[in-house]
Amino acid sequence: MSIIDRYPALGFRLYRRYWLASLGSVGGWQIAAVAMGWLVFDLSGSALDLGILGAAMALPAIIMTFIGGVIADRFEKRSVLLMTTSLHVFFLVLLACLDVLDSISVAQIWLVAAAISTVSGIDWPTRQAFFPHLIDRDALLSAVALNSVLWQLTRMVVPAVAGLLIAVYDTALIFALAAMGYGVMLVVLLQIRLRLPGTRGTSALAQIMEGLRFIAINPLFRNLILLCYATMLFLSAYQQLMPAFADLLGAGPKGFGLLMSASGIGSIAGTVVSGAIKPGVLYGKYMLGAAALAVVMLSAFAVSIMLPSYFLALLFVLLAAAFMSVFLIFSATALQAEVPGELRGRVLGIHGITYSLMPLGALLIGALAEVYGTPQAMLMGLAGYTFIWLGMGSSVSIKQLEQPRGSAEL
Repeated sequence: MSIIDRYPALGFRLYRRYWLASLGSVGGWQIAAVAMGWLVFDLSGSALDLGILGAAMALPAIIMTFIGGVIADRFEKRSVLLMTTSLHVFFLVLLACLDVLDSISVAQIWLVAAAISTVSGIDWPTRQAFFPHLIDRDALLSAVALNSVLWQLTRMVVPAVAGLLIAVYDTALIFALAAMGYGVMLVVLLQIRLRLPGTRGTSALAQIMEGLRFIAINPLFRNLILLCYATMLFLSAYQQLMPAFADLLGAGPKGFGLLMSASGIGSIAGTVVSGAIKPGVLYGKYMLGAAALAVVMLSAFAVSIMLPSYFLALLFVLLAAAFMSVFLIFSATALQAEVPGELRGRVLGIHGITYSLMPLGALLIGALAEVYGTPQAMLMGLAGYTFIWLGMGSSVSIKQLEQPRGSAEL
């Protein structure tokens, strides 16, 4: 079986070029996030400061996502992506310059992270509204899985590379490489001539309310989006706090990179499993089960930190990432398949807040860690998630989710 048979979205030329270019921008963001986290912890040694960095990377994106979803539906999507990608390049170059001049502070990192987050609040929903137009509907699951591969593959490779570069050179080089990654996406977007004009029939506020109303009255969207929020807020916070976990294990920069890479390997494994599901299969129960198993594995990860055992930490973080990947891919596929085309940018933008909640969750866990310790704070978050899972996961509409099939218009 060829790779196009396994992932039919790659058979579409425009999507293939866009996906390959996305390796640069997603990899750029991953390597920049690693460098910012390591630099903040190096300057202050505080888990709380890492949490504040997480808030700076999350809150502006969350606030801007509502506006970003409207922008994605109202304006020409490729032009919006050209603007947001250019701004990412600018802010990453600025961060590299501040670092290389050796005048950077924790507060400056927070400010630049907040600026990048603001731009991402527009960029993310626009990307989600843009890429389905590059494929047919029957290739949707493979496209969602491939988009996940972007994040997981770079999460597997980039942190290890970043750890080595930090050990040998410094973080200024990493910020420069991140800017170059976004530069690759900028070049490819200039070459894609697809135009997707928006619709401006009502006011921006009315459009925001329309998207929120659709989610509120639709049990599938309401429950699934809230469960996605909880997954990132309570489960994925460990990624932002990984420098603190690595410190407790005495792992150093290289060990930190390997822990992040183990998470990436697990996520790719989950992506492969998700891609094996055939059209027509009721996969809602598998999705909910994967989320529950992620809680179990993360609990074991926290215990392995307290022992401490570096080998067990690697094993359990890999398994936890695999189960979370299954849940996130299936949930994103369900929403992409069911959302009406005219609401795509707004609804998927609101769902996109999911990925901004990971660093915000780190703020909560980081604050608890200052009092109770980092592993203990992680266990508290997992207990909170369990109650939410029991409530939202009982929805019949979620359990009966069926993988999309057919070639209906997206």
